[in-house]
Amino acid sequence: MSISVKGKSAIITGAGSGINLSFAKLLAENGCNVLIADLALRPEAQVLVDEHKTGPARVVFQETNVIDWVQLERMFEVAEKEFGEIDIVCPGAGVYEPSWSNFWRPPGSAESKDSASGGRYALIDINITHPIRTTQLAIAHFLNNRTSDRPKHIVHISSIAGQNAALGTPIYCATKHAISGLVRSLANLDKKFGIRVTAVAPGVIKTPLWTDNPEKMKMVDEGADEWVTPEEVAEVMLALVQQEEVSEIIGDRSGHGPQLKVEGGTILEVSKTVRAVSQFNDPGPGRRPGNTASDYHAIEEESYQLLSQEGWGLPKI
Repeated sequence: MSISVKGKSAIITGAGSGINLSFAKLLAENGCNVLIADLALRPEAQVLVDEHKTGPARVVFQETNVIDWVQLERMFEVAEKEFGEIDIVCPGAGVYEPSWSNFWRPPGSAESKDSASGGRYALIDINITHPIRTTQLAIAHFLNNRTSDRPKHIVHISSIAGQNAALGTPIYCATKHAISGLVRSLANLDKKFGIRVTAVAPGVIKTPLWTDNPEKMKMVDEGADEWVTPEEVAEVMLALVQQEEVSEIIGDRSGHGPQLKVEGGTILEVSKTVRAVSQFNDPGPGRRPGNTASDYHAIEEESYQLLSQEGWGLPKI
């Protein structure tokens, strides 16, 4: 069974670039209004907004710092004013263990923007606190502003890092494990309230999250590793919203290939194929095409080098 997004409305954080931009574009192409909430728009995102200023499916930009809860509330207020009832929310904004909020560059170190006395990691605020708060706000909107019996959707972005362990990026891994736990914990909202909470768990995706960061790119061996595209992930995200089953083969809409059931709590790993991630006894991502960063040891060695520096982690006097 397929339920079209045409005529519906969505909020997507972090849609100024990457996977979330591809999802916003795909929704708009299928007749869904979209509010993009981000700090800024890359040129390709601005093109999308300009192309959909009017018409049956509009795209609106709302400047939003996702670690500010007041701005998250404002995001919903603007979306309601622009579109009315909201049907789809994707708290997609995220960062990949940047040097300015990083386990191996502790608060107070030269590169870190996290204050040694601040009590917070920006990486955690962006990657898990913001999705939790946005999910709360989405559920509140769905319950209190529903004018129809249309199903509601919250689509999160986890990662294969939500199954793996990685010494080089431990906080990022922790946040993605947390996203997967959140999604599974809210599974029963689907049957009880018609609010389906799901997630994609992408492999190595060719987005600015990687390509704009030399420290990340050195992990990828272009000869051995295969990128997953943002468009491929967005296609699976759309399927989570529109369909009761998703093909294991990206791009296969024939219905003849192996199918995966979609319900609340579903987490779909997206490499060059799609598979459901089990809560218990899951085999893990493995070395499927699109899941590998063959030179990962480079960032691990960098972590060891940082630890070898005299006084690592000690408070500055």
